[in-house]
Amino acid sequence: MTALLEVEDLKVAYGKIEAVKGISFSVEEGQVVTLIGTNGAGKTTTLRTLSGLLKPSSGKISFAGQPLATVPAHKIVAMGLAHSPEGRRIFPRLTIMENLQLGAFLRRDQAAVDKDMQRAYELFPILGERRKQAAGTLSGGEQQMLAMGRALMSQPKLLMLDEPSMGLSPIMMQKIMSTINELKAQGTTILLVEQNAQAALSLADQGHVMEVGSIVLSGTGEDLMHDESVRKAYLGED
Repeated sequence: MTALLEVEDLKVAYGKIEAVKGISFSVEEGQVVTLIGTNGAGKTTTLRTLSGLLKPSSGKISFAGQPLATVPAHKIVAMGLAHSPEGRRIFPRLTIMENLQLGAFLRRDQAAVDKDMQRAYELFPILGERRKQAAGTLSGGEQQMLAMGRALMSQPKLLMLDEPSMGLSPIMMQKIMSTINELKAQGTTILLVEQNAQAALSLADQGHVMEVGSIVLSGTGEDLMHDESVRKAYLGED
């Protein structure tokens, strides 16, 4: 069976600096796969390359059997690969509702768009309650919910989440993680980059540990959680 996403020997450089040094991994349909590692490991660069924002220097990316390396970003979204970026990147002056509608900008099926809008409000009730409010008035956690809701509005086959818990309070982080768990239960395929390794690995079917642009360890989420080197380096245990 072909994986939904296949990454093979991917290399990405900023000028002469190689940020991603030949990584390979795959994501099967219905899986949650996580990339963990410290800042500068190449995790965000990997996601930005997969979504067409950066061009690889070499390697292969295929999504649903189609090569992605030369496809422009807006066409990648149309193929079913959605990216909720690090730092949320919402439009602060637009309303919550308008931000969500922008997530569906490539779609023409208005009835289905309305249905997905309703689903976003069910996943994140606070967005429904404040739908006519400017997005910039939301808290950091609520903006993260909006960024995730907006990505889901494109009806993705694969949802990429970059640091969804960054800068959030423990309570809000828990809410975001339980929503990711809910999406997983609904069969959404997710590629998750997350600094909170404990939270990420507890959700993940598969995990990959990245260090300075390379994958140094791979396994199931459970196996990596019990790996001594991962526990020491990323779970804060001696």
